[in-house]
Amino acid sequence: MIRYFFLLAISVLFFSCNSQKQADLIVHNAVVYTVDDKFSVAGAFAVKDGKILETGSSEDILKKYKGEILDAGGKAVYPGFIDGHSHFYGYGEGLQQADLVGTKSWEEILEKLQQFGKENSEGWIIGRGWDQNDWANKEFPDNVKLNELFPNRPVILTRIDGHAAIANKTALDLAGLKPGQKITGGEVETINGKLSGILVDNAQGAVYAKIPDQTLAQIKESLLDAQKNCFAAGLTSVTDCGINHNLLPVITELHQSNQLKMRIYAMLSDDKENYDFLFKNGALKTGRLNVRSFKVYMDGALGSRGACLLEPYSDKSGYSGFLLSDKKHFAEVAQKIADAGFQMNTHAIGDSANREILNVYAKVLKGKNDFRWRVEHAQVVNQTDFKLFAENNIIPSVQSTHATSDMYWATDRLGTERVKGAYAFKQLLDQNGWLVLGTDFPVENINPMYTFYAAVVRKDMKGYPADGYQMENAMSREEALRGMTIWAAKGQFEEKEKGSIEAGKFADFVILDQDIMKADAEQLFKAQVLKTYINGENVYSK
Repeated sequence: MIRYFFLLAISVLFFSCNSQKQADLIVHNAVVYTVDDKFSVAGAFAVKDGKILETGSSEDILKKYKGEILDAGGKAVYPGFIDGHSHFYGYGEGLQQADLVGTKSWEEILEKLQQFGKENSEGWIIGRGWDQNDWANKEFPDNVKLNELFPNRPVILTRIDGHAAIANKTALDLAGLKPGQKITGGEVETINGKLSGILVDNAQGAVYAKIPDQTLAQIKESLLDAQKNCFAAGLTSVTDCGINHNLLPVITELHQSNQLKMRIYAMLSDDKENYDFLFKNGALKTGRLNVRSFKVYMDGALGSRGACLLEPYSDKSGYSGFLLSDKKHFAEVAQKIADAGFQMNTHAIGDSANREILNVYAKVLKGKNDFRWRVEHAQVVNQTDFKLFAENNIIPSVQSTHATSDMYWATDRLGTERVKGAYAFKQLLDQNGWLVLGTDFPVENINPMYTFYAAVVRKDMKGYPADGYQMENAMSREEALRGMTIWAAKGQFEEKEKGSIEAGKFADFVILDQDIMKADAEQLFKAQVLKTYINGENVYSK
């Protein structure tokens, strides 16, 4: 009898073990924010062949599946973060250039450039990241000292927003720029009959056209360096806003060789060659690359006074900024993109630029639709124009850190009344019930925790202002998390394959050292990524 019960126990144990389904990875002992429709929280999930098999309690998942076990130690797990608006390749390029972010004066920049020039002794000196609004003297610098320090090497330094630059005489001469020269959608600053070196918006193109193209090896290095930093920040997908089609074969090659694992939603720039390419070849879609949209540019940036406003700047009498192309161009491009069945995404900062593109979209979209045409930034919107987003299902794609970067001087530019329609994320969210969140890196920091903190708390990292900036437009934590996961995926037409931890979706997820849904508000930006996974593969561990 004893032998009978022993054999029965062994049989039950054997049957139980063999009845378990095989998984590649089981994550348990976790607080899993699935970000599904119900915003449900699970304790575990199983992964096989790069996709989520099932979510549930730790007890149920461990009982049902066998495979590699990852004990999350009670930490919070989120869908892999998606940056809904970034410049992934440009960020990688910038990692090879002079880093001017955070500089506090023109003199500090000159010191950095001298050191950079010694370490990089040949060719162009290229830098990015300066912002005169952070200096004691908030006016644009001139290139007198640049000319003295670098009389024989061309130099160009791009402002933090990418919408202005300063170049030395050597670079300006190579570009053939002259005092008083007029460029549509740009400004070649001339003071007392001489070029100051400041180039705004389209005027930069003449200089950049003279910079030698990156080699294939340099392009690959830029992409892979960018990926490394993104993984460390918990990003598993990025929207690369405004690249050229000739970059796609390199991305595809790196994807196929499994060196580049980052999922990329690529918007091609507003350029005839890019239109011809995509119209001829059709949309390109793999598990890691999606090309089905275009990035169009209405105006410049508020910080460099290139944003196009309905009324003059409050701090520059008689000046309202400008559009980067004539109005006819935007109407023609919109119809062309619509006829071909692609998505249009338009950079619009000023209230005039936003009004113009919203009306262009309305004429093409003709009311309710699911084309998901987007306005990138939607930074300053006249109160009478918000309804146009809802009437035509136009999607705002916003970057919450722009609010906390610009809040120190935004009222100076816009005045106390007009600024109420700026950085109005909650008001924009209410139009369609969802929006896309991103960073705009390298314009802002790559860290999605800064995006989350700025959207919810609307303060800088020193706790200013004490009551938050225009808190009527703060987002809830759930809204912010959706904006950088499932809603960002929806903005890419990929909500059925990523953006939440649900059965059948890619096993892209991140483990943080704190629960950002419950942590003290003032500590949110300090949350650290412990692990990042793509397709169930660990691509970063702290």
